[in-house]
Amino acid sequence: MVRYWNLIRNISNWHLHFMNKLGLVKDDPLLFIAKNNIKVEVPQRLHHEFKEIFMENAYSIGLRKKVKKNATIIDIGANVGFFTMFVVSKYPNATVYSYEPIYSNFETLIRNKELNNTKKITCFNEAVCGHNGMIKIYFDDTDSFTTSATIVNNDNLPAIEISCLTLAEVFKRNNLNKCDLLKLDCEGAEYDILFNTPKDIFDKIDQMAIEVHSGKKEKENLYFLKEFLLKLNFELFQFADKPHMLWAYRANK
Repeated sequence: MVRYWNLIRNISNWHLHFMNKLGLVKDDPLLFIAKNNIKVEVPQRLHHEFKEIFMENAYSIGLRKKVKKNATIIDIGANVGFFTMFVVSKYPNATVYSYEPIYSNFETLIRNKELNNTKKITCFNEAVCGHNGMIKIYFDDTDSFTTSATIVNNDNLPAIEISCLTLAEVFKRNNLNKCDLLKLDCEGAEYDILFNTPKDIFDKIDQMAIEVHSGKKEKENLYFLKEFLLKLNFELFQFADKPHMLWAYRANK
């Protein structure tokens, strides 16, 4: 019932979800209207991911601090923009920087940005990782969209080379002195990103929502990530039934 309550709170034309579920509409993509008249184009292929964010509050449910109305938010692994659109629907005066490396996803991210062109959203077709330059991204290129593109070497998947930059470079290029909320959902790249970020950048980050994956290297796991963030003076929070999500925040800010 909580999921449906969130749907009604977050989406004004919430009935479209049920009509689609019953097969009464065949639109692809669906067009949902979120709070503050934010329009969200949802390909049928990604309806599940839309529900995770707008019905289950996947990234926001564990936030321990109130996000400012004029927050600066960085969305790493933006996919087609559901989280980006979610935060601008919640915080209309927010400034969002959205990074998505896969072009088929990025095209829909741009369409969602253009549907809400009065909002302060900047989109980048780049990967964020532990170095500046180029990097290989592995993903199923036969799929119309992907939610599992990764920099982790996978010989079973084709790869493309794409421009990449560090989190420090994200701050530098966008002239950022602070980030109120950093969201990372990057299929294992979170370790490469975070472990290669200087402390002075972390000092500018107030709160993080991190989807955690098990990596192939010794320290690419939840235990070492927690130890790393605790040493940087972040407080940590997790739900017992959501071990794949980790929230980090500054208690003294």
